Amino acid sequence: MSAPFVDTVVLREFEQRAPWSLRFPAELEAEYQESIAPATRRWVRMSVFLALSTVLGFAVIDHWVLARPPSPVADSIRFGLQLPIVLMCLFLTTEARYRRWYLPAVTVGAPLFGIGTVVLAATAPVEQVSLITGRILLAAFYIYFMLGLGYRRGLAMNVVLFVAYATAATAGYIEPRAATYNLFVILCANLIGCAGAFALERANRATFLEKRRLAEVARRDGLTGLLNRAAFDERLEVLHAQALREATTLAIVLVDIDHFKAYNDHYGHPAGDRCIRMIAATVRHGAKRRPLDIVGRYGGEELVAVLYGAGAEHAESVARAVVEAVYALALPHAKTALGTVSISAGAACGDARGTMSLAALLKRADEALYAAKAAGRNTFVVAASEGAGTAL
Repeated sequence: MSAPFVDTVVLREFEQRAPWSLRFPAELEAEYQESIAPATRRWVRMSVFLALSTVLGFAVIDHWVLARPPSPVADSIRFGLQLPIVLMCLFLTTEARYRRWYLPAVTVGAPLFGIGTVVLAATAPVEQVSLITGRILLAAFYIYFMLGLGYRRGLAMNVVLFVAYATAATAGYIEPRAATYNLFVILCANLIGCAGAFALERANRATFLEKRRLAEVARRDGLTGLLNRAAFDERLEVLHAQALREATTLAIVLVDIDHFKAYNDHYGHPAGDRCIRMIAATVRHGAKRRPLDIVGRYGGEELVAVLYGAGAEHAESVARAVVEAVYALALPHAKTALGTVSISAGAACGDARGTMSLAALLKRADEALYAAKAAGRNTFVVAASEGAGTAL
């Protein structure tokens, strides 16, 4: 049995995504970022508290272990640049400010913090340059893993730090042999950090995608890939409420395969399954023309489409299109006068500017479907108009 067609962003992304890809389509990317934001904020806030203790800890250890006298340059960088950056990030990791302000602030602040560390190394005594340079490694790993920046931003910021250190070395502020050695160490640290950050983000995205895929599969009919009845009913309620809020229209098109029991009895159930899958794909292609339109399997050989913001003219266009498209498939059906598989369709429209009951709308679409069958099948009826559509 062939797999049902894929008709969602999640399933397409799961099946077609390149192994090196770290970006989803816009709709799915926004959902991913929304899903990770709460946990990321808590992790980042803890990390910034840790950065605060680190900055203050180095202020003590520089004077104690390195026995360095107070340096106006070092203290101005530490207390005039790095400490304010950390405090600003801490302020912006509160729940009310995080999503809007944190990322722009840390995108500027983190490289400045790292450049400050480069200046500390460049102005340190020769024998202490390598010790101070070790802080650049801490900054590099902090940027990759602790600040919630993601792989791409982390890499970009660390390139800035590497270039800053290379510039200081080229300008003669750092002894050449020490500079060469330290640049290689920083490069190696970035290769390791970059690979780790890439693997971590890819694993997080894969986990998100797998969870969404499982949720999506649970909402899909196993044979056709369309929304199953429960998921369709749930989505229909949402669209109905939205249509009422936005004072717009909603149309429902019910589709039934003509003489399907006779087809199943004559050709067998595997052939019947293939027939339903082909017709489901055809109906979806003809009916889902707008982002909010949905198509589902209503039960057995009956399919249903909801057309958001559609009036009678659009509903008629869709009903006509799916009837004609299924007929054009020319699937043999020896037990009908036509000799091919056909469908009947019934459509009804509701105007949200008045009272639009879902039950009434579905009833009108069902009545239109029965009218199409009574009119000879292989045709459609729109409840809002008179009579049946033209038979093929």
